[in-house]
Formats: sequence, C-alpha cells, structure tokens
Amino acid sequence: MLGNFNYVNPTKLYFGDDSLKYLNEELPKYGKNIQLIYGGGSIKKNGIYDKVVEILKANGKNIIEDSGVMPNPTVEKLYEGVRIARENNVDLLLAVGGGSCCDYAKAVSVSVHCNDDPWQKYFIRFEEPDCKIVPVGCVLTMVGTGSEMNGGSVISNHKEKLKIGHVFNEDVMPKFSVLNPKFTFTLPKKQMVAGFYDIFNHICEQYFSGEDDNTSDYIAEGLMKSLIHSSLIAIDNPEDYEARSNIMWTATWALNTLIAKGKTTDWMVHMLGQAVGAYTDATHGMTLAAVSLPYYRHIMPYGLKKFTRFATEVWSINPDNKTDEEVANEGLEKLEEWMKKIGLTMNITDLGATSEMLDGMVEATFILDGGYKVLTKDEIKNILKESL
Repeated sequence: MLGNFNYVNPTKLYFGDDSLKYLNEELPKYGKNIQLIYGGGSIKKNGIYDKVVEILKANGKNIIEDSGVMPNPTVEKLYEGVRIARENNVDLLLAVGGGSCCDYAKAVSVSVHCNDDPWQKYFIRFEEPDCKIVPVGCVLTMVGTGSEMNGGSVISNHKEKLKIGHVFNEDVMPKFSVLNPKFTFTLPKKQMVAGFYDIFNHICEQYFSGEDDNTSDYIAEGLMKSLIHSSLIAIDNPEDYEARSNIMWTATWALNTLIAKGKTTDWMVHMLGQAVGAYTDATHGMTLAAVSLPYYRHIMPYGLKKFTRFATEVWSINPDNKTDEEVANEGLEKLEEWMKKIGLTMNITDLGATSEMLDGMVEATFILDGGYKVLTKDEIKNILKESL
C-alpha cells in the first residue's frame, strides 16, 4: 500500500541551452547584495563566471565573492560563508557550480541569522531553522546530487571525523535553479561518472524499501533505465547534448523528493559512503560506488522480492527456470558490470581507506531503519571490510 504523505516542491526550474538568460527574470525579485558562491575557479576557465557576472551587473547588483567551496564543504567554510553574508547584509545566495556549492549555500542560508552554532543545531541535533532564511538560487554546472531542487545539505567536520547531511524543509529549497546541460560538458570524466553513480544511488536508496508495487517504484525504474542508457553514450561522447540533458533531468527527479513519497527509503549506502568520505575526503559518488555492492549483497536476502524485480525490470534478466536468488544475483552482476564500464572506483582502498580506519568509520556511520535490514555495528564493519 502506498503510504500517506504530503508533497510540495517550490523550486522553479529553467532548463535548456538558453536557460541562463532567465536570471534576468529572477534577480529583480531580490535586493542589491548578491553573494556569488563557487568552487575552485573552473567556472572562470570555461566562461560561465563571466556570463553570470555580466547578468548580475546588468541588473545593478553588488557582487560579494565567496569562492573556494570544496567538493566536500567543511564546517570551517560554512562559518566563513556566514561571516561574509553577515558583513555584507546579503539578499541572495547565488551558487554557481555543482551540488557542493548548492549544499553549502543552503547551509549558509539557514545560518546567517541563527544565534546558535549551525553545526550543532542543524547537523548534530537536526533541528529546523527558526530564524530568517536567506534565499538561495542555483546555476548548475555538475549533475548528481539533486541539490538544485531539494532541501539537502551535507557538511564535513574533519576534526570530528564526521560528514553529515541534513534535509531541510521546503523553506530552504532553492527559489530557482538554472539547468543548462552544456555547462556540464567540460567536467573531468572522473567527476562526471561520480555524478552518474550519485544519481543512480539516490534512486536505489528510495527504490530498495517496501514490498508493494507502487507508482514511485515504476518511476524509479524508468529513471534508472534512462540513466544507464544515457551514461553509456556520455562516456563515449561527453558533449552529446541529448544524453547530457537527459542525465541532468534524471538527476533532478532522482532526488527532488517525488519518488520517496509513500515509502520508507533506505539511505544506508549514503551513511556508509559518508563515513568513508569523512576519513578520506574522497569524491562522494565514488564512496557510494565502493560500498554499494557489498551492502546490497548483504541485504538482498531480506528484500529478495525487490532485488528480483530490479534484475528483471531494470536489467532485463530472464527469470525462466531460475530461483529468485539467482535472478537477483544476476541483477547485481549487471549493476557491477555497468559500474566498471563507466569507470567507477569499486573499493574504498583506492579511495585512501585503510583497515586501521574501519573502527572509526563504523562509529561515524549513522544507522537508519528504513531499509530491509537494520544493521548492527558488526555488520557495518563486515560490509566495510568487504569494501576494502
């Protein structure tokens, strides 16, 4: 039975190869001071920075630079962004980059007027904001996180060896996001494929829960098949507009809260991957890839019906004269084959993890109860061992 739910998503999207021009429609809605958030400078090399700045200036905005957002935004960077926003009384946080920039902007948005320590309030106690929220807009240059249309924000605390995500309510979601597939063309291949798996695993985290046939699962299967198809085209030709546009659109729908409705959802791959990331600072999508198969093989017996369906509906495995276990295993073998084909990292050792880190990673792994099996700490350790 599809569970009861409420659904709202207030983010306005502008999609297509001319979508940046719609900043001209959004910017007049906000005050004069714009905090321009971006990463290591790639947007200056590919020309996106100049295009955005030109539009900001044409709209009479004061630009407050906030560069250097890292792939795994840190709590120290969050504090810096909050300071910049407070000192300049900013009216809009405009994130130009990938999911990390969008995540960071949302964390800043709820912290500028917060009287508490934002790390403790939002990422340890998981409270919702009770202060004024600075609005966020996004210009996306990398796909994967879905952060352009959700309330998610992930922040790392290296001192505490923690990487924690908070899914904020709809008040924190970006007010608008600009999605131009061409802005993703110059992304290095490693980052591109890491994004592909981030998308895929977002779908899996919501798909591998519950036993009933429902609309959410049918949508999830369609999204997975679309991503698999387009990813194989994109790794051969990264500038194939149709493939990259379909991937960009799939990424948004993979995690804009739609396919989670009526389901419990799992998210243990993310908990395991984020624990690995807290110790290695490795690329998020790669940490997910490295722990996925050991985790799915561990929980498969507890959700066999869904894993069998995954094999037949997503990977077209023929079930004739096979047990459910055989069919489900073939599905995971096909998943592994695709992961290797697109060039994902398949173990955490290659990401910098060591056996000495395992105990700490176990402690850094949040245990959730939405999937087919609530893990014990011993099970988490075994899964991480199998991921080495």
